[in-house]
Amino acid sequence: MESNRALRIFAGATAIVTGGASGIGRALAEELARRGCEAVLADLQGELAEEVASGIRARGGKATAIKTDVTDYPAMEQTVKETVKRTGRLDYIFNNAGIGIGGNVSHYGIKDWNQIINVNLKGVINGVQAAYFVMMKQGFGHIVNTASMAGLMPSPGNVAYATTKSAVVGLSKSLRAEAAQSGVRVSVICPGVIRTPILESGGKYGKMLVEIPPEKIREMWEKFKPMAPDMFAGKALDLIARNKAIIIVPSWWKLYWWLNRLSPSFGISFAEKWFKKIQKELGRA
Repeated sequence: MESNRALRIFAGATAIVTGGASGIGRALAEELARRGCEAVLADLQGELAEEVASGIRARGGKATAIKTDVTDYPAMEQTVKETVKRTGRLDYIFNNAGIGIGGNVSHYGIKDWNQIINVNLKGVINGVQAAYFVMMKQGFGHIVNTASMAGLMPSPGNVAYATTKSAVVGLSKSLRAEAAQSGVRVSVICPGVIRTPILESGGKYGKMLVEIPPEKIREMWEKFKPMAPDMFAGKALDLIARNKAIIIVPSWWKLYWWLNRLSPSFGISFAEKWFKKIQKELGRA
């Protein structure tokens, strides 16, 4: 019989997924459940999270929904405590909830900075803080933080988002080195462009600070060949199972990462030229 003091991959495991009601979080939760894991969907959109969890259960999987605000540490701590009390373990926490704010820094107000930092960075920190000590006590666990390719390379026009995602990458790499001696794994997911609601940068998933026709935004993102969320989730979980430190999906985005590591100045120059081109196209729109 498998020991209760070992990480399960993924059958019989328990995983909390923040932002589990939509986008990447939903796809991860559904794929985790398909692989035999109980998925706990922690999301501020409580009704939508329950709808997704009900769908998982209808297909024979295990899932629960908890309305959770990731910017509220006591709420995250309670979500972790309730999950561990009910299931007896916490194998994974996917700190995935995030928003996007589109526009140049000249368009930002300090409230915009605070909003995206609270969700994208503080939300990850809260998840780590709530789960890490539980995992240390167990002697096992895997913390998976969602960053972005914007956390690995320059992202003009998306500076606040890139700021938070760069911080998540740094947090994850440093914690991975520190946590290994406690038996706790840490990975960071850096998605390329995935076909999720955040691409629209509006409503509850963020906002656009400049007026750009929605069809123009969609046209711009389509150039990057967005991957379907379910395909992304399958590939990401395969790499998480192998305990990869930095997970880049789709894999072809690794080329940009390698180029930026090889020559940071080239990466900045390339981003500058790309941004000028995009600005010109949007100006005509």
